[in-house]
Amino acid sequence: MLSKQRVVVVGNGMVGHHFVQQLVSQNQADEQFEITVLSGEDRLAYDRVQLSSFFKGKTADDLALTCNKTYDDWQVRFHTHSKVVDINRDAQTVTTAKGESFEYDKLVLATGSFPFVPPIPGKDREHCLVYRTINDLHAIKNSAHGSKVGVVIGGGLLGLEAANALKQLGLQTHVIEFAPQLMGVQVDAGGGRLLKNKITDLGVTVHTSVATEEIVEGESCRYQMCFKGGKTLETDMIVFSAGIRPYDNLAREFNLELGERGGIVINNHCQTSDKNIYAIGECALWNNFIFGLVAPGYAMAKIAVGHILQDTQQGTLQSTGLDNKADEFSGADMSTKLKLMGVEVGSIGDAHARSEGAISYYFEDQPNGIYKKVVTNSQSNKLIGAVLVGDTSDYDNLLQYHLNDIELTTAPEALIMPLAGEIAELSADDLPDDAIICACHKVTKHTIEQTVAKGCIDLTSVQQSTKASTGCGGCEKLVQNVISSALAKASNTINVVTLNEPVKQPA
Repeated sequence: MLSKQRVVVVGNGMVGHHFVQQLVSQNQADEQFEITVLSGEDRLAYDRVQLSSFFKGKTADDLALTCNKTYDDWQVRFHTHSKVVDINRDAQTVTTAKGESFEYDKLVLATGSFPFVPPIPGKDREHCLVYRTINDLHAIKNSAHGSKVGVVIGGGLLGLEAANALKQLGLQTHVIEFAPQLMGVQVDAGGGRLLKNKITDLGVTVHTSVATEEIVEGESCRYQMCFKGGKTLETDMIVFSAGIRPYDNLAREFNLELGERGGIVINNHCQTSDKNIYAIGECALWNNFIFGLVAPGYAMAKIAVGHILQDTQQGTLQSTGLDNKADEFSGADMSTKLKLMGVEVGSIGDAHARSEGAISYYFEDQPNGIYKKVVTNSQSNKLIGAVLVGDTSDYDNLLQYHLNDIELTTAPEALIMPLAGEIAELSADDLPDDAIICACHKVTKHTIEQTVAKGCIDLTSVQQSTKASTGCGGCEKLVQNVISSALAKASNTINVVTLNEPVKQPA
């Protein structure tokens, strides 16, 4: 019997945990891997996507993705409070700050990212915090107890989540954004303008095109923020949420190839410049791009598992359930749908219409706070992007047009304008079998249909079997539609068979 392959995973965030899940599922029969997880945090993996729910009453246990017993049952060795400080690539060992040493055959770096804090004088004061981990949430909550005013520096996705947290804690809340609009990565100027208005209507003061120069002692509050141009703002606490940076210090120190602006360079198999070391998630740089969403990280995890199986010659890509298109990482769609402070926001593909020849179509309902834009190619027959603010009911439909390159059979504006004619809404039957229904877990229409055929006939059982819609949850409606379509097909098949049976005559 061949000796077990030692796989050490550094980092136990959502992507690191997903890698462990995938590898364990392949390890149960032959037990060909010895898996060790090393986490610098004081707890095992939890759901960072749902961090804001902590301020709605959820606990750290509610957010947990796994527990000690689960890892024990999986025969996964795990060590929390175990920050890795050394990689000996020649001896193939890693060492933690505690002095523990672990040998590996394959090393997986899933170290994630860290919050970027701008180099502002005064940034290290006691009540200047970040929004990233459960411990950060506890610190924010404790700081809020003695505060009346709170400021978030950063108007992106995480910044607005942090602002919502401060608002829920009862603070007078401000958002400071250096750029001229909120969520500049996901939405265009029109969407950003409407989003700012809606956030302001909810009681959060938004300051755009503002640069913070210094944080000093305050007069009416703990601190005073000094802005370029001479304006100031008094606040009791500050939360930095000005973007993320890849946590690539181990790779930097131990001579793995890095990108010019950081990030561990990986190939299509998620291997680094050392073939026995993989990098996945927000620490990894693929094709000069870092993916800041969980779904691409999950895809990387699956690719890395498949390649480790293949590379050790004790399994094949086929045994992982990966199809031929998934055996190499080829990028990921960055479309996203979310709700911020009750405001629905959706972003699909080329939201900023930067593609050559791109044409944009707009709809805005100011009284009801709705902004929609679709972006097509130069022939206006393929949807390549969209922005939705205030109403994301069209998101699933638009996303499938985009992901599956489905030709538009009606005027593009009909996709977003009410009463503009017949809306070309796609049904589950219109989608190809390989259509990605759940982007977080790469679950296809065919996989869901096969799961239904095996007896999973409701959303809960399909979720348990495939994990579809258990990530961000944005695809739940579409998953249900595919289930309903599959059940209807099965019912029709049964009816046809019944009708074709010979009718028995009474004796």
